[in-house]
Amino acid sequence: MPLLERLLDLSGAYGRLIMSVGETTGLLDTLLHVHAGMAIFVLSRLIFRRSFASPVPLACIYLAEALNELLDRLNHGRWMPDTGSDILNTIFWPTIIFAMARYPRGIRRPRL
Repeated sequence: MPLLERLLDLSGAYGRLIMSVGETTGLLDTLLHVHAGMAIFVLSRLIFRRSFASPVPLACIYLAEALNELLDRLNHGRWMPDTGSDILNTIFWPTIIFAMARYPRGIRRPRL
């Protein structure tokens, strides 16, 4: 089986799984992105034993969301209209938590 065919099969199975999760939970797609983003962020922090101030958990969530949207693209045959909002909903709170952990006192301006 050629690689492209395998990727299309994988993206179709992934799409069915995501639809099933949405139907089973009854949650909107936007809320599922928020929860999935936070879950991946927290799990990657625990797995890699890094603090939220480390870029490693944040990189995991960015990578996971990029893969999610790529599989969506393959499954639907085009970029979906909500791709941008999906990305924002997934990465927003992990990015805020990372920034607050990394810069607890804010970014200081030099005194003049």
